[in-house]
Amino acid sequence: MLYTAQQTSSFPTYTFRYLLAEQNDHVLTLTLNRPEKKNALNPTLLNELAFALTYAHYEKEVWVVVLAAVGNVFCAGMDLKSLSTGEQEEETVPAPSGPVRLGELLAGLHKPCLAQVQGAVYAGGFLLIGGCTHVVAADPVTFSLPEVKRGLFPFQVMASLLEIMPARTVLDLCLRARTLSAAEALKIGLVTEVVHAGEVENAVQQLADELKQYSPTAMQFGLRAYQQLKTLPSDQQQAFLYEQFQQIQQTADAQEGMKAFLEKRAPTWRGE
Repeated sequence: MLYTAQQTSSFPTYTFRYLLAEQNDHVLTLTLNRPEKKNALNPTLLNELAFALTYAHYEKEVWVVVLAAVGNVFCAGMDLKSLSTGEQEEETVPAPSGPVRLGELLAGLHKPCLAQVQGAVYAGGFLLIGGCTHVVAADPVTFSLPEVKRGLFPFQVMASLLEIMPARTVLDLCLRARTLSAAEALKIGLVTEVVHAGEVENAVQQLADELKQYSPTAMQFGLRAYQQLKTLPSDQQQAFLYEQFQQIQQTADAQEGMKAFLEKRAPTWRGE
């Protein structure tokens, strides 16, 4: 983690320059707010995202995270100009302990993360949607990896996409720089749901409400195990998962869930 739990404990008191944060009923909504630059990721915005996602990881009351954006572009990727010139702005959050890598941050969140995609996604913006558990996009939205047109290559995006789709599909996206429609993105697994323009926020809210019905502890156990499983040899995976199941049965949420089932009532989750 780039921040400690103690560093992020005062998250609600911070004012951010390029990020809007709202926490309501166990949902933390993080909205990219740099529309004049197509929500391109400069160092300040990257640090704000890192700080916010680390807070979400540690904060017990956050069960679901939503990534949204202001303007007609969801994210244009990295702000290459600011990164290459070393553009300096007054810090809005503590300095992270290392480089900000969005793929790693989202993988380490261990909570459902929903991308609310109202506008086009380019280049490094794929890191945000690639790391989410769900991606809801408006039907006019397009997706493109144009790096090879500029003599570059989307290395980190490639790694993120290899987690969710076949290698040849990923390589094709990286090598041909094609522009995908929302329907095409849905077909290859980049997007999980496509809705009419103007209905994205409502669709994401419905999905968040559905997820909140279930045990946050169980989902966090599962998402953490999903990431840990990748590091284990195949002959150790079943033993690891068996141990995880033994551990989850001891949680307050598991005991409440089983009790509620026997009593034929809705469970009251504590996130413990």
